[in-house]
Amino acid sequence: MNCEKARSLCVVQTLAKLGHFPNRKTEKEAWFLSPFRSETQASFKVSLKKNYWIDFGTFEGGNAIDLVVKLNHCSVKEALTILSNDMRGAYAQQHSFLELEKETGKLVILKVQDIQHQALINYLKARKTPLQIAKRYCKEVWYRNNEKAFFAIGLNNQLNGWELRNKYYKTSTAPKSYSYINNGNENLIIVEGMFDLLSLPILLNKDFHEHDLIVLNSVAFVKRIAFLLKDYTAIKLYLDNDTSGNKATEYLLNVSSITVDCRDIYKGHKDANERLMLWD
Repeated sequence: MNCEKARSLCVVQTLAKLGHFPNRKTEKEAWFLSPFRSETQASFKVSLKKNYWIDFGTFEGGNAIDLVVKLNHCSVKEALTILSNDMRGAYAQQHSFLELEKETGKLVILKVQDIQHQALINYLKARKTPLQIAKRYCKEVWYRNNEKAFFAIGLNNQLNGWELRNKYYKTSTAPKSYSYINNGNENLIIVEGMFDLLSLPILLNKDFHEHDLIVLNSVAFVKRIAFLLKDYTAIKLYLDNDTSGNKATEYLLNVSSITVDCRDIYKGHKDANERLMLWD
């Protein structure tokens, strides 16, 4: 799969492969709930004529390559591998919504167990996150999507939904919410995503396990966790170094005087896992 061919892949079909389906559609465009965050009103548009997506929440956009890069926080080369392995044949020609209308897009959990599949263990190694840390917070989740079975590393949330990650897909089951790990500590760490949770124990060493933990799973939930802050004496923020991460950090700093922005530990990098990936 080269860049030219990957750019011609149908964005709508690429999204369907990743478990995202349109909320509404016309002859010219399809609207989705953003795959990058939790929302109730669709702000993610795909132009069917141009085969181009734009997220009106961040005003980012692009083709299928850009979509996979952003969803998986990976390089273009890695995105091409993902597209080559799993989206072969989905080219931007006639966009047929008849097949999509037959698909509900609902993920059904089949089983949950300790992480043991070698493909997931290899994925953790590629992200430089030790298996013992992943086993402490996550599970191996098997799920069905449109009569096909898949497996992923899963992080359970407060409403018993799952954040799901493997080498090729980043998705979640409904209901989507934040994850709260309450160990009865007086100190709290707030992170943005699953791999921040799995990376910080290495960056912070023993200090990490002396905290309760909140994984936002989406910065859209930042206001929902505000009521929990009053129960702590110290709160450390490790959100992404991007626009949405900056806004969420600013909000939490204003909500509580005991919150501290601790992103200096991965200054110059997008998040904790990116810093860990480049750690010699």
